[in-house]
Amino acid sequence: MSKALDEYCGSAFWNSSLLERPDPDLPICFEQTVLVWIPLLFFWLCVPWQLLNLCSSEKVRSPITKLYLAKQILTLLLLCTSIAGIGIAIAEHVEGQSSTNSEKMPMVLYVNPSLYAVTWILVLIIHHSRRYCVRKDTGALFIFWTLSVVCGIFPFQSLVRLALNRDIPDLPRFCLFFILYSLQVLILIISAISETNDLSKKNPELTASFLSRITFSWYDSIVIKGYRRPLVMEDLWELNKENQTKYVYDIFDKTMKEEVAKARKKLSERRNKRQRMDGAIEMNGLSKAQSQDVLVTEEKKKKKKESVSGTSKDFPKSWLIKTLIKTFSNILLQSAFFKLIHDLLVFVSPQILKGMISFTSNPNEYQWKGFFYAVLLLVTALVQSLCLQQYFQGCFVLGMRVRTTLTAAVYKKALTVSNATRKETTVGETVNLMSADAQKFMDLTNFIHLIWSSPMQIAISVVFLWVELGPSVLAGLAVMILLIPINAVLATKSKSFQMKNMKNKDKRLKIMNEILNGIKILKLYAWEPSFEKQVQEIREKELKNMLHFAYLFSVSLFIFTCAPFLVSVASFAVYVVVDPSNVLNAEKAFTSISLFNVLRFPLAMLPMLISNIVQANVSCARLEKYLGGDDLDNSAISNDPTVDAAIQFSDATFTWEPGTSPAVKNVNLDVKEGHLVAVVGGVGSGKSSLVSAMLGEMDHVNGHINIKGSVAYVPQQAWIQNATLKDNILFGEPLEETRYQRVLEACALLPDLQMLPGGDMSEIGEKGINLSGGQKQRVSLARAVYQNTDIYILDDPLSAVDAHVGKHIFEKVVGPNGLLKNKTRVLVTHGVNFLKHTDEIVVLVNGGVTETGSYKTLFANNGAFAEFLRTYAKQDHTKDSEPTVLLDADEEDDSEDPVEQAAEVAEDIVTTTLKRENSLHRRKLGSMNGTLRRSLKDMAKDKGEDGKKVEKGQQLIEKETVETGKVKFSLYMKYLRAVGWGFSSWILVTYILQNVAFVGQNIWLSEWTSDAVTYFNQSYPVSQRDMRVGVFGALGVAQGIFVFLGAFLVAAGTVRASRLLHVQLLRNILHVPMQFFDTTPTGRIVNRFAKDIFTVDETIPMSFRSWISCILGVISTLFVICLATPIFAAVIIPLTIFYYFVQRFYVTTSRQLRRLDSVTRSPIYSHFGETVSGLSVIRAYGHQQRFLQYNEDTLDINQKSVYSWVVSNRWLAIRLEFVGNLTVFFAALFAVLARGTVDSGTVGLSISSALNITQTLNWLVRMTSELETNIVAVERVDEYIKVENEAEWVTQERPPEDWPDKGVVQFVDYKARYRSELDLVLHGISCTVNSMEKVGIVGRTGAGKSSLTNCLFRIIEADGGKILIDGLDVSSIGLHDLRNKLTIIPQDPVLFSGTLRMNLDPFDQYTDEEIWKSLELSHLKPYVEGLQEKLFYEVSEGGENLSVGQRQLVCLARALLRKSKILILDEATAAVDLETDNLIQRTIRSEFADCTVLTIAHRLHTIMDSNKVMVLDSGNIIEYGNPENLLKSRGHFASMAKDAGIESTDSTSL
Repeated sequence: MSKALDEYCGSAFWNSSLLERPDPDLPICFEQTVLVWIPLLFFWLCVPWQLLNLCSSEKVRSPITKLYLAKQILTLLLLCTSIAGIGIAIAEHVEGQSSTNSEKMPMVLYVNPSLYAVTWILVLIIHHSRRYCVRKDTGALFIFWTLSVVCGIFPFQSLVRLALNRDIPDLPRFCLFFILYSLQVLILIISAISETNDLSKKNPELTASFLSRITFSWYDSIVIKGYRRPLVMEDLWELNKENQTKYVYDIFDKTMKEEVAKARKKLSERRNKRQRMDGAIEMNGLSKAQSQDVLVTEEKKKKKKESVSGTSKDFPKSWLIKTLIKTFSNILLQSAFFKLIHDLLVFVSPQILKGMISFTSNPNEYQWKGFFYAVLLLVTALVQSLCLQQYFQGCFVLGMRVRTTLTAAVYKKALTVSNATRKETTVGETVNLMSADAQKFMDLTNFIHLIWSSPMQIAISVVFLWVELGPSVLAGLAVMILLIPINAVLATKSKSFQMKNMKNKDKRLKIMNEILNGIKILKLYAWEPSFEKQVQEIREKELKNMLHFAYLFSVSLFIFTCAPFLVSVASFAVYVVVDPSNVLNAEKAFTSISLFNVLRFPLAMLPMLISNIVQANVSCARLEKYLGGDDLDNSAISNDPTVDAAIQFSDATFTWEPGTSPAVKNVNLDVKEGHLVAVVGGVGSGKSSLVSAMLGEMDHVNGHINIKGSVAYVPQQAWIQNATLKDNILFGEPLEETRYQRVLEACALLPDLQMLPGGDMSEIGEKGINLSGGQKQRVSLARAVYQNTDIYILDDPLSAVDAHVGKHIFEKVVGPNGLLKNKTRVLVTHGVNFLKHTDEIVVLVNGGVTETGSYKTLFANNGAFAEFLRTYAKQDHTKDSEPTVLLDADEEDDSEDPVEQAAEVAEDIVTTTLKRENSLHRRKLGSMNGTLRRSLKDMAKDKGEDGKKVEKGQQLIEKETVETGKVKFSLYMKYLRAVGWGFSSWILVTYILQNVAFVGQNIWLSEWTSDAVTYFNQSYPVSQRDMRVGVFGALGVAQGIFVFLGAFLVAAGTVRASRLLHVQLLRNILHVPMQFFDTTPTGRIVNRFAKDIFTVDETIPMSFRSWISCILGVISTLFVICLATPIFAAVIIPLTIFYYFVQRFYVTTSRQLRRLDSVTRSPIYSHFGETVSGLSVIRAYGHQQRFLQYNEDTLDINQKSVYSWVVSNRWLAIRLEFVGNLTVFFAALFAVLARGTVDSGTVGLSISSALNITQTLNWLVRMTSELETNIVAVERVDEYIKVENEAEWVTQERPPEDWPDKGVVQFVDYKARYRSELDLVLHGISCTVNSMEKVGIVGRTGAGKSSLTNCLFRIIEADGGKILIDGLDVSSIGLHDLRNKLTIIPQDPVLFSGTLRMNLDPFDQYTDEEIWKSLELSHLKPYVEGLQEKLFYEVSEGGENLSVGQRQLVCLARALLRKSKILILDEATAAVDLETDNLIQRTIRSEFADCTVLTIAHRLHTIMDSNKVMVLDSGNIIEYGNPENLLKSRGHFASMAKDAGIESTDSTSL
């Protein structure tokens, strides 16, 4: 081979004597062949891929830029040099031909220029082809230029030496080489510059050059910006297409469908197999009768089990991981490639170190070898760093994509999920799937490659160690292998704690969610302590598990710290003992030590990986169960346009859950197009179920429903989004001003708009918190009307509004002359008055249709309907005189005119009443939402009006405060205080001792290796040997013990801190006044209990521990290096300064990005919560796509901050590793320079420590920033611990036990406002309610009726005046003493998940008899007795599994249990049909006869038999007296009564 090359070059290819001298050089032939071929070979291999862009035709070419021109011109010049080279060769050849005696020219002179010429032409083509790409620069070319320049250094220095010696043999080629080389250097420099164009402004990463990408310099501008001022979302760049939710999710979805289908197939196979097995079992044993009994009991047990968790055990399994791997295979392979290169390079450093040590110990070596080793160390370290960062970038981006994909998948699933699956998982659990479980996957993907890389690293290090120490490595290996099972045991133990904790966390969050949703009820009933106790009990379990988990962790940490050292002790001891001639020298010891250090990482990561895999596995199962669950089956709902009815039921039977009795039974029904059909029936007769069946929300048993055309749906309980009022009505439709105004007017919303602070642009809080019940219902109705669909399904929309408003809406919207008169309308109603105007009435009993027909026919039939009417028809003798516009219209069919006049009259009445209502409501609302806005947001953007500021109170929900700037030191102090000073100081001491032991151990080793020199060629004394091994071992054990102690103390201390912070947070949140909850979305508070407490529990202790060990580790390493080469101290200073700056720049940016992340994450969860609660509405309107789109957008916004944060980490790491690499380089350089003065042991110690520092430095900054980031959680928790509290629950002054015994309520000049900066809602009210009086309180919406009750319970505190109950001033006693003595039946019936008994009596104060008695009186006893679990029936979240009427009755039962002297009824009858209403009224009359009853009424007839009526208007009492007299006096009350069709008090006797 070398002979051929010698001939090819015309000189010797290799001559080793050139290297064996102080100024080495390479042979010319080697420079002309190998060094030329290396870059060219690389380039030619890459060419095919680079030219692919020319083939794709549809891409657009970008315009020519200066950079492009510069590159092309330089390449052309290069082409010229190679042509010149060929020219020279040809000229010489011709000349040689003519002269006879010249020898033959070597081939290389022809081949090289030609090779170059072809290459430059290809480069020109590639440059051109890159114009078709977004990214102009290509990595292949950049590496090619770098290789060319590096390889060119050798001929360059050879030629320079020749020139200095004044003998240049070949001048033309000499000049050409320098031209060529300088052009290559220039091109390399130009390649490092990034393009700029419009794209790069949105996202510079797209156009960044290769160098900028691998060093992440394109990110500089954000870091600088972030350092100057806190970043905001607008500063962050657009996402790359590959990171956008839609792009990633679509790929995932496609794969998921295939995989789930396969998994389902397997599932059915499993089920069949099991059925066969079960069948086989049933055949054996058990006599017939016996087996029947057993089966029955078994069935019952099974049923119970199944209803709790549906198909509790089996679901499509093991498809999620496959799907993820298929979806993200590219990025996985890419990062695997980088990881591989990095891992192989890791083993180069110890070998260089070995060379380095032998160089120092041998004074005869040439000095250049030392420098060569130092440079080589630097280069390997740099390449290693670049690969590592690319690998991490790949992993983190993958993690981020996986998280987004899973979140999007869960959201999409939630929109289509079947009822059974939906009942299995509560909202809290689903949100947990999105947050916690997706996060677990994200954490796992960061380490996923360690599955193969750890074993590989371990294997390679063992091989190298074998080379060093021979078979004695096996001793070390044995120790390692012994440690693995111990780890496995610890991991499985940890898993069980982890599982328990996930369950506890779910439970705790579920209760928290309910507490926050029902906080008003808790306050009114004074039930907070019971719920606080519930949460604390779960929390204690959680903490106990956490503590166990932490102790286990400290054991495994102990094993891990000991592992590398035990391994080295075992290996060294065996090595020295086996053979007396084996003496440990520096070369062996430190090469082995650095290999053991390499081992340390995979060994430390494996358990972490195992535990991550364990956790992800749990999450995987949860996600598979949810995402693989059944979708809603809409096959029973067809949309056949040929059927002649708008809605047609054919034998329709539907049930809520498979296996339960149907709620809609054999319904046959045709609803004609354009008809108004009313659906009536008692409580629980299946009216809402019928509606749900039409909407496809129920499980199909048999029959089908045909729906012709589009549907709009108004649910019984209005669903309002957290958006502006306008957005709530438009609901994604484009705005048509005239239609919009018409809808607002018809739904009686115009007066409401006048008093809302921002008109229709006012923001509505979560769940419509700042609208009254009636307003919510009207907005919900307006939304439906605006959608302009063919069919309207209205589930009792008129119940929550006042009678006259109800009438207005019926006329204007639903009735025969309303906006919807030509549409098909299905109206579920309890209002008897409207039935006359319907085309058809459907009567439901027990889920079946008993009769249908028009009002007249049904009335004549004398069936169930007539019965229903007789019970409630107060209108028998009042209807005639009632000034109903509709009747007039009916009578005068022929003329149009009266209708219009009448409509105008009606219009007038309604507007005036609404205006009257609203004038006050405006104050109340302003009170609720004013002034939160510290910043007045500029609306000019929307309206285009210059600088019109948003009115005070337009925005209700405060923007979540994002703390900016540096985390205050006081926070760390606060956390340490929570940990306890004793703990904190002991932790520090143990950690310092642990590092002292570590440094001592290394110095001892260095001393030990010097024995090899001392006892050179002598026998090694045994005593000396034993002392060396013994002390080395002792120091190691000491280190392990201190690590264990430290971890143990950290565990105990941090759990203590977690307990303290959570107790304070919970206690405070329950003591906060009501208005805080009105202005703070529950999502935000839940976030404190979920994410932030999780951080305090789990993340902070980890970062805290790592941070301490990192900082002490760095200090001890630097100390060791300075011991070896004191001059190193000089380098430390500039490096520290650089390090400090990079770290400060980074930490400010990173912290802000983490804050942005958590702030942009809240909307994802609130939007999700909102979606789940409004599912039926979203599905009915068919708006799933729009909500999916919105979810994708919210996710993308969050992605932006996450991605930015990931890149900022890489940006930092690259720069820090550079510092670390320089440290290594200088440590090596100084060791070379100080050769002769330093012994090899010290050099080994210094460099092997330096090699370790890069990782530690990296961790240090990461941990500092992580600690800073995570300590923000303490700040956020602290923010809510400091929120102002309401008055004390119990004060020194306790009321007497039997207070109030009479029940006299006196208001003395009582004033109140919602918040200090708002107007009064009650203006000096004075009145007395005597003992046992029944008082009705009436007034238009917002007259201050509810405020009055709020004041009685001190939900709002007095602003002047006082309230006396039995002569005792209520403001003088504790809130609980007051609230426990009053009873309220609230407007919204709120139930909590738990047993029925817990809902009635959370404190277990009453006996079962008393509870049954109250259920009997509240007419629930038959229902409860029919339940399998009776009092222990599990109520689902929010009481979903009871009808609204039943929930109201449960509230009545609560009141009956309390039976205090004063009862307040707050519009309790609004959501109830007449039958239930009647029951409640009757019970209250009989049971509370000896109590003072205050009733806030919507329906006047409920209070006509009260002793007195109080009429409120704008916070003043305008009439107060006996209803008879008030009717006669023709005042406000009389006109209201007239509107409601009541002439005299007796006309309402029910």
